Amino acid sequence: MDTVTSATTANAPVADEIDLMNSPERFINREFSWLQFNRRVLEETLNTAHPLLERVRFLSISAANLDEFFMVRVAGLEGQVRQGVVVRSPDGKTPVEQLQDILKEIDNLQMEQQASLAVLQQYLAKEDILIVRPISLSAQDRGWLATEFEQAIFPVLTPLSIDPAHPFPFIPNLGFTMGLQLVSTRGREPMTALLRLPVALDRFIRLPRFKIGDPLHYPGRCRQPVHRAAVPGL
Repeated sequence: MDTVTSATTANAPVADEIDLMNSPERFINREFSWLQFNRRVLEETLNTAHPLLERVRFLSISAANLDEFFMVRVAGLEGQVRQGVVVRSPDGKTPVEQLQDILKEIDNLQMEQQASLAVLQQYLAKEDILIVRPISLSAQDRGWLATEFEQAIFPVLTPLSIDPAHPFPFIPNLGFTMGLQLVSTRGREPMTALLRLPVALDRFIRLPRFKIGDPLHYPGRCRQPVHRAAVPGL
């Protein structure tokens, strides 16, 4: 009898184990778990077993994933917060607490994305593929880009004015929209406008080689997503 009792006691869960089994801490938050998945995608940019441009593509996928995360997951939590929802998730956190935690994690993820971009740009430069800024453009580059703008970009741009007499224009997701302050040349009141960059336009423009041996140049267009700081999306 004593032997049976001792064996039963040894196999019985201790109080700490019972508390852990009943605790929300044994669950991993769904949103946080998704961010860790996206971090694993980002880590592939550092995998030298992949071709260089495939590593760049992984960075682009990571950025696209984060855009979708904001449109779906973060937007859902924001909606719950606005509605005053206080129901806790399986891991024991309210929508407000979840939102605070994931935004901190997103800050870390975005810094890692920027660091990966900096490393990849160094490798691209070694292959004579350069993403150049306006200050680095030659006179020939500027002349060619001016013609390209007038022929292929300017005709598809449509500014939208913002004034009290009209509803605020719709700003679609996953796009580029510039906010402009317009000054009248006739002395009229300044105007505010939005300039939507059509998705049909290429994100990067390949500059021609004006002489043999020139590297490939891609003038990068600055991207500032409305939800956070700049995210690399090559």
